[in-house]
Amino acid sequence: MAAGVTRERYGDPMADAVFLVVGAGDAGPGDRDEMLRRGQAALQEAGVDGIDRFDVPARGVSTDEGEGVLRPEVAALVPALQSGSLFGGRRGCLVVDAQNLLKGEADVIAQLIAELDRGTAVVCFVSAGALPAPLARVVDRVGERVTVKKLRERDAAEWLTGAARRRRVSLTPGAAAALVQRFGSDIASLGQALDQLSMVEGSIDEADVISRFRNRPDEPMWHYADAVGEGDVGVALRRLADFLTHGHPLQLLAFLESDLRRRSLAAAAPDQATFAEWAGGSMAQFPLQKAWRSRGRASPERLRRALDALARADLHLKSMPEATHRLTMERLTVALCQWYGGRGVRRA
Repeated sequence: MAAGVTRERYGDPMADAVFLVVGAGDAGPGDRDEMLRRGQAALQEAGVDGIDRFDVPARGVSTDEGEGVLRPEVAALVPALQSGSLFGGRRGCLVVDAQNLLKGEADVIAQLIAELDRGTAVVCFVSAGALPAPLARVVDRVGERVTVKKLRERDAAEWLTGAARRRRVSLTPGAAAALVQRFGSDIASLGQALDQLSMVEGSIDEADVISRFRNRPDEPMWHYADAVGEGDVGVALRRLADFLTHGHPLQLLAFLESDLRRRSLAAAAPDQATFAEWAGGSMAQFPLQKAWRSRGRASPERLRRALDALARADLHLKSMPEATHRLTMERLTVALCQWYGGRGVRRA
């Protein structure tokens, strides 16, 4: 089973006819690629004779919103679930972006799933986030759930090793690291890069990768925050450059303000329960766990200095020319590394 994938099979005899592949609500291209792959694999393992794909549009994006209960893209799924294949055998229905189903649509599909003829039809819902409640209740009762956790760079590096071997692409360790740096956890783009490199004879080194692929990955902000928290200036500045290729500095500043708030609350709280209450969350949430583990690494004085620096950076970004924004964020990054990096600052 792929890294970050877990399966739960329920006791209902229909569990081999109803599947749910669920990923994170903010799933990136690589995550979506893995979710679709798992959905297709689930249907194939169920022994279907063919797969029909149904893409659920977001609200307001349908080709015809109309006045009916079902939008056209969803209405096409109904006969497939009711009659299966016209030529006998089991037909697979792959419902992509099922999180976009409207409540009325979810009610209708849930009823069809409850009455599904498992001898003629198999359905797999692929959802970035939770299904609408009416459908989720039925699927949880009668189906099998495959959870695809958000891919990390470590997962992508492991995937890259196997994918390169299958394509017979010889990568030096430096080339593999450079590919992950360029594309992050986006295994869909990594796969396309390997397809291009498969046309090159001989071993691929770091210089080959850097010269051929000049884009930066659209990396999550927590990659940057992790480097800042470790006081690793070199990595933090690289992560900053990666993020600013796709994102706006004010997005990152808002993230840093939330992170500082959690750090400050953790430093002041007498125990975990109080901290979770003050933060308005649960200690099961990863951001709260991380903030609690880092408490004590930065003194109250350093946290106050960080708050002042964030406020000044916010004012600068909103009032000064855009050409100065990157330098402001770089200076802020170096300062935060010094204030947060309790085990000492590591220079590039």
